[in-house]
Amino acid sequence: MGDSTQETPQTAGLAAAASPMAESGGIGDRPECFRSTTQEVLFVLTATMAVAMSSFLTGGNIVITSLVGEQLRMTNAEITWISASSTLTGGAFLLFFGRIADLFGRRTLFVTSFSAFALTLLVTAFSPTALFLDAFNGLLGLCSAAAVPPAIGTLGTVYGKPSKRKNYAFACFSAGNPLGYVFGTVFSGVFTQLWGWRASYWYLAVVYAVFAVTAVFTMPKDQQVPERLSWDTVRRFDLLGAALIITGIALFTSSLSLAGDAPLGWRTPYVPILLVIGIFAICIFVWWEARFSTPLMPLHIWRNSDFSLLMAIVWLGLAAFPPSSFFLSLYMQRAQHLSPLLVAVHLLPQAIMGTLTNIVAGLILHRVSNKLIVFVGACCYTLSFLLLALQKEDSSYWAFIFPGLCLMVVGADLEFNVANMFVMTRLEAGQGSMAGGIFQTLTRLAMTVGLGILTAVYDGVGGEGGGSGSGNMGSGEALKPYTAVFWAACGLSATSVCLVPFLRIGTQGGEVVERERETASPTPVSLGVDAEDLREEKGEPEKGAVI
Repeated sequence: MGDSTQETPQTAGLAAAASPMAESGGIGDRPECFRSTTQEVLFVLTATMAVAMSSFLTGGNIVITSLVGEQLRMTNAEITWISASSTLTGGAFLLFFGRIADLFGRRTLFVTSFSAFALTLLVTAFSPTALFLDAFNGLLGLCSAAAVPPAIGTLGTVYGKPSKRKNYAFACFSAGNPLGYVFGTVFSGVFTQLWGWRASYWYLAVVYAVFAVTAVFTMPKDQQVPERLSWDTVRRFDLLGAALIITGIALFTSSLSLAGDAPLGWRTPYVPILLVIGIFAICIFVWWEARFSTPLMPLHIWRNSDFSLLMAIVWLGLAAFPPSSFFLSLYMQRAQHLSPLLVAVHLLPQAIMGTLTNIVAGLILHRVSNKLIVFVGACCYTLSFLLLALQKEDSSYWAFIFPGLCLMVVGADLEFNVANMFVMTRLEAGQGSMAGGIFQTLTRLAMTVGLGILTAVYDGVGGEGGGSGSGNMGSGEALKPYTAVFWAACGLSATSVCLVPFLRIGTQGGEVVERERETASPTPVSLGVDAEDLREEKGEPEKGAVI
């Protein structure tokens, strides 16, 4: 950065050719946008906390549901919406904020979202009514949706050069979603036990206030010139697409969240009506994206079979993981009558195992076939749910729940590492936030749909719903609804195992592999983008039919 030596095209080419060899012996050079390694580490940690926002919130809410329901005299529907409201707004607005970040700059959106999240958490802690609590959890989901795309886009741009350093950064970032959920559960249980359920929001507000300040000093400046707000920019923003996807996801997730507590369940008229309208809006969104010149979600990204398969595998795993953890926590509170603190202690092995898994993942992504890593992750998922489904009321925690918790988080972390690396390294720099928005939207939808499916299974076998319940769960039939939930989760994850053989992903992040890929494809292209797509972007006439 500070070198005054003039760089000619020839010397630049030599430097580019030599740098991979120079880095092969170490972990790679620090990106030039960071003044020190400390700043770099703090940025990666802050980006990890961005993707962990929704997970921290969801994990924390799970532990306090019974207690807050009693104190605020909430109905089952109101308790369900504590988590559902944040998931709904977070999933609905991710693509919107992804496009905002790519057009108008990532840094401002990133810092603002952290500050807004901390402030909203502080206000949420003083919720006097159920409606207030549900509404502000929805605002928290909105803040988390604004933080994720700029974090993903910036991380993918900063670490564009393959190296071990990049693998370590991505492994840390990938830990945000699964570990945020686990640590959110643990810390929320501890603070709730000591100072009440409101403390679970207070401590998180302090944490994110600190990271909001950290983001100001560590977030790199935008490497692309942000667009200026003008009528031309508004026309290219795809407002109709944003309105369709927000409406579609909101109605779709609302129907799933409301079905379990509706008077007649799925036979309640407004439930299927919301579901149908939501699906219809999403279908119209897909139709519109195929025709709009600057779409919110370019459909060519789905032409890459590895991307589509990987998203399906991750989706099936996440449709089972958080909902199963929710029902396991509910079982501990209702059937085993454990306090929030003891629930947190019982779930602590996930945090430890998740941390170790991400360390290992950062060391092997460039050495071991990522197809094999995904296969191991999917099998760990399946085995964990199988263990939980086979346990009895008098079974030992160490024989079933403990290994189930460990395997569950191993599956989540391995799949997230591979998926994040794939998404952030196979797209052009300007599309990073958009790709991150798509990936995170799918993960949020997976949690919502999975919770809807497993709640329906739970209710169908005689469970008492996700609310406060009667607490009479200590009879011989107490475990049956939970067993049914774990079998259903096992079925979802087993389906993902069947998809893995069709993947064609090798190692990722290795310098030699990346150089070979660049040699084979000298023109950088997006996932699934062919020559026709590039001609369209440049305004050149196409030479054949566009698929």
